[in-house]
Amino acid sequence: MKKLFFTCTMLLLTGVLFAQNDTLNILVIGAHPDDCEADAGGTSILWAKMGHRVKFISMTNGDAGHYAMGGGELARIRMAEAMEAGKRYGVEYTVYDNHDGELMPTLENRLRVIREIRNWKADVVIGPRPNDYHPDHRNTAILMQDAAYLVIVPNVAPDTPPLKKNPVFLYAADRFQKPNPFEPHVAVDIDKVFEQKIYGMAAHASQHFDWLPWTSGRLDQVPEDEASRLDLLGKWRPSTPTKSIRECLKLWYGDKAVVVNHAEAFEICEYGKQPDNEEILRLFPMLIRPGSSP
Repeated sequence: MKKLFFTCTMLLLTGVLFAQNDTLNILVIGAHPDDCEADAGGTSILWAKMGHRVKFISMTNGDAGHYAMGGGELARIRMAEAMEAGKRYGVEYTVYDNHDGELMPTLENRLRVIREIRNWKADVVIGPRPNDYHPDHRNTAILMQDAAYLVIVPNVAPDTPPLKKNPVFLYAADRFQKPNPFEPHVAVDIDKVFEQKIYGMAAHASQHFDWLPWTSGRLDQVPEDEASRLDLLGKWRPSTPTKSIRECLKLWYGDKAVVVNHAEAFEICEYGKQPDNEEILRLFPMLIRPGSSP
C-alpha cells in the first residue's frame, strides 16, 4: 500500500482523462474543510479525471477543530490545507468565513448557497444528511435542502440568473440510524483512486493527524513519516462498503460488486430532480452497466 501511496503525485500529473461529450458540473458542500473529501472524494477524483468540473465548498472555516490552537491561526492553517487538498484532487475549493461550531441556516447563508449552485450551473449537488451528530453538518444539510427548489425561482436571489432545471441533490453516506438510516441509491467503486483519495485527505494534517486522533484517544498512534501516516489513514478511513452499499453496488456493477473494497454511496434527496437510471448513468459516467466490461 505504501508503494501505491508513493505514486499518488504521479497520478495527479499523468492520470488518464476520459473524453466526454458533455461536461458535468458537480458541487460538493461540506460543513468543514475536509468534509467533502471524506464524503465524496473518490467519486470527485473520478469525475475530475473524466474532464468534468468539480467544486468543494466548506460552509465554515474550521477555526474550532483543534485541541491546542483555534481562531484566526487555525482558520489560516485549515484554509491552506483545503487549497492543497483541492490541488491533490483536481477540484476547485471555496471556504466560507463562518465560525466552526456556529453555522446556522440563516437567510444569508441560504442565498449564498443558492448563488453558488447557480453560478456553478450544477448538475449534481452533494451534501450531508440532516440527521447527524454535529450541528454544523445538520445545518449544512438544511441549507442544501432549502436551496433545492429555490435555485430555479427567478425572484429569489434575483441578482443571479436562476437555473433552467433543478440539479440532482444527493446525500453522502453516514452511519446514523435515527430517525432513519442512510439509503443508498447510487454506489461508486473507488478502488482505483482510493490511494489518491487518502492522499488528498492527508492534506488536512491538522485534522487527520492531530485533532481527530486526539478526540478518539489515538494521538500516540500517529507516526511521524508521511508514508506511514498515509498507510494509517487508509486503515482508519477505509470506505469499506456496508451490506446495503454492497447491494447497491450490484445494481450498477453486476458481479464485479463482490470484489469492490472501497466505495462511496449517495442517497437521492426528495427535494431536487428525481433521476431515472439513464439520468444516473449520465451523471455518473464511471458506473458500469451490469453485464458490460469495465
